[in-house]
Amino acid sequence: MTTISAVKFNGVTAIAGDGQVTMGEKVISKKTAKKIRRIYNDQVVIGFAGGVADAVTLEERLEGKLEAFSGNLKRAAVELAKDWRKDPTLQKLEALLIAFDKNDLLLISGGGEVLEPDENVVAIGSGGNFAQAAAVAMIRHADGMSAEDIAKESVEIASEIDVYTNQDIKTDKIEAGN
Repeated sequence: MTTISAVKFNGVTAIAGDGQVTMGEKVISKKTAKKIRRIYNDQVVIGFAGGVADAVTLEERLEGKLEAFSGNLKRAAVELAKDWRKDPTLQKLEALLIAFDKNDLLLISGGGEVLEPDENVVAIGSGGNFAQAAAVAMIRHADGMSAEDIAKESVEIASEIDVYTNQDIKTDKIEAGN
């Protein structure tokens, strides 16, 4: 379980994620996992929740789709979601991905969904709803906060509520047009 939160705000898209890996419902097996990665020549940032091996498989598939479609994230995400929905092997994967580049912020799920968030916030994992609510509130009432501050603080808030989220928070960001 985990919490990953991504925010698009003032020309910057930022992501934050905790480092907790839980085995079952009772055991924390790792506190410092990296669930945020850069792919496709560092032009796309992804964050994942769910099974680590499943997420790595999806990361590799997404990168292959990005290669096939010259870095077009929306097209690559749609093609990945189509494969994920149709391929019986991929259907067994239990993970969610957030992906963004300088233009787009997307949630990609195994049900075949590729969603662009309405409020420029998307969050996944066990603490995702807490983080998303916190990030939306911060965006609506932001006073001197950056996208990275909002994403990180939203995961911090989730970590205070969700037992499957810790405070070892990593962040990354991409500025629009860069």
